[in-house]
Amino acid sequence: MPAPRTRSGSARPRRRKKVFHRRKVCRFCADSSIVIDYKEPKTLRHFITERGKIIPRRISGTCARHQRTLTQAIKRARTIALLPFVGSLE
Repeated sequence: MPAPRTRSGSARPRRRKKVFHRRKVCRFCADSSIVIDYKEPKTLRHFITERGKIIPRRISGTCARHQRTLTQAIKRARTIALLPFVGSLE
C-alpha cells in the first residue's frame, strides 16, 4: 500500500522549521537616560508610522507602562502641532 499523500502532493510529510523570535526589549527600561517628553518630537517620531499612526507594543517592543506614557506624549505633541495627526497625503 503506498504512503498517503499530503496537501502538497508529496509522499513524505514536510517538517516545519522551528521559528525563534527574538524577545523585544523596552528601549526605555533598558536605558533610563531616555526620557519620554512631548516636547521632544525626534524621540517620538520613532514610535509613529509615516502615516502618523502610533506603533503598537507588539511591534515596537515597549512595555505597557512606557507605551501608555508614550501614547500620551504623542497625543500631546499632536495637539500643539509638534507631530502630525496624519502623514503626507500623496
